[in-house]
Amino acid sequence: MPPASRDLAGRAGAPSAAEWPDGRKLALSFVVNVEEGAEMSLTSGDARNEPTYEAREEVVGHPDPCMESHFAYGSRVGLWRILDAFDAHGLKATFSSCGRAVAATPVLAAAPHARGHEISAHGWRWESHAGMPEDTERAVISATVAAIRDATGERPVGWHTRSASSVNTRRLLQEEGGFLYDSDNYDDDLPRLHGAAHVRLPYAFDTNDMRFSPGGGFIQHEDFSSYCIAAIDWLLAEGAPRMLSIGLHLRIIGRPARMPGLDAVLRHVAGRDDVWVARRCDIARHWLTQETPA
Repeated sequence: MPPASRDLAGRAGAPSAAEWPDGRKLALSFVVNVEEGAEMSLTSGDARNEPTYEAREEVVGHPDPCMESHFAYGSRVGLWRILDAFDAHGLKATFSSCGRAVAATPVLAAAPHARGHEISAHGWRWESHAGMPEDTERAVISATVAAIRDATGERPVGWHTRSASSVNTRRLLQEEGGFLYDSDNYDDDLPRLHGAAHVRLPYAFDTNDMRFSPGGGFIQHEDFSSYCIAAIDWLLAEGAPRMLSIGLHLRIIGRPARMPGLDAVLRHVAGRDDVWVARRCDIARHWLTQETPA
């Protein structure tokens, strides 16, 4: 049987008493994942190459310049295109950034930070933390915080592990002392507290440009925009406060044929009085005023 600590019932259909600022019904979070330079690569000293990119083919035992070049598109081109798109609509996002990517190319964090976006932590390398030794994970968290602070002058208050966290991740984040929230949560359309001062913000893999990857289901830019807009409109129609995350990646949505999809979503929500487009740190801070710890 599942352990008693695993809450599969949630609110059991009961409405939440939460409210978003100005009576808005949807808190919408755009998360731009910054991973370029943190992917697994023999030339970076890793044990293997990254197998997940535009061409799904792992090169074993040898450097993979093709894979590295695909990732570099995000840092060389995609970043600037995405920043300009958000500027054009006057909206802010959270840039979820791997420590090694920022340490290697500080502008990846410094440029979004200078434009008012949040820089949150996405691990040191672009890797799962499942099974990671506790001392190693503690060091990874510390190194990631340091890299982002060095690049921006401000420490991150949010964390998101690539896919699987470890059984220790959330506790280690709380012990570190500077984190307000994590996004290692996929089971709800609202945040919830973990203890008195740590927020679990939901994230999603469906409203996410990762589905442009081979076999992921998105091909045309309209596939992305129509899917995300359908999620936005459905949650608004439910009438109760909800939260939605839309995941982006520099090297994926930053391609020219995909950018119209992002632009369509930004146009759909810009200037509305029923949608709160917010950085994740702002959502987490607001939630601390809404929910009483269980």
